[in-house]
Amino acid sequence: MTFRTRPLIRNLLIAVGALIALPLMASGASIATAERKHWSTSRWDSAGLAPDPVTVKDAVIQVYAARVWGWRGAFAVHTWIVVKPAGAPSYTRYEVVGWGGSPVRISNRTPDGYWAGNAPELLHDLRGDAAAAAIPLLISAAERYPGREGYVMWPGPNSNSFVAYLAREVPELGLELPPTAVGKDWLGATTVFAPAPSGTGYQVNLFGLAGVTAAAREGLELNLLGLTIGVDILRPALKLPGIGRVGLPATSAVAETKSPISNQ
Repeated sequence: MTFRTRPLIRNLLIAVGALIALPLMASGASIATAERKHWSTSRWDSAGLAPDPVTVKDAVIQVYAARVWGWRGAFAVHTWIVVKPAGAPSYTRYEVVGWGGSPVRISNRTPDGYWAGNAPELLHDLRGDAAAAAIPLLISAAERYPGREGYVMWPGPNSNSFVAYLAREVPELGLELPPTAVGKDWLGATTVFAPAPSGTGYQVNLFGLAGVTAAAREGLELNLLGLTIGVDILRPALKLPGIGRVGLPATSAVAETKSPISNQ
């Protein structure tokens, strides 16, 4: 290493450190100033985002994210998937949690409920024939999820690792998870190379702690200690730890519902 390259490397490390620390500080300050209640007395009811299964007869798949409870909410969201086959009277919710029994939970809980008082965000909305074709694939993928016997809050496998796994197994979804979905890049104890969750590129990652993702939907993402720094080129935006996406929004849910699943 030459004398001239040392300042360059030092400045690069400082810049990367700032990109990690400053957004986390801003996100943490926002959460610290908000009124916090104990998780057991917080809101868990519907946010009114899921279509009424009584009136909407088409098949529906929706993916949600909400900030996790407590100080961890400065860093991360909890994600889950709900499905409703055509004509079904209710939703089935698929998620992973870190308490009580098997981590994988399949239930009829409120599909779009608040998460310990934090409002959910609709990440993905697929309906009609495309959703009907994808639902059995998702159910099958959930049954063979390799992390179903364990849960590790950080770096994974956790709730976001589960949803990312389902997305990789059903790439027709084209699901892009937010940079705040800590654990989405956990590929397992022996896997270091895999498709990106959206199915539009690939990623290399070591145990969810360090890696790179390059894909059409995700753009270019750098994973450091489970945190994501990235840039979306096609829909210009920065991806920052804690804060999430800054710039143009990801593809709207309405557009996603019109994207047919391949009939191959």
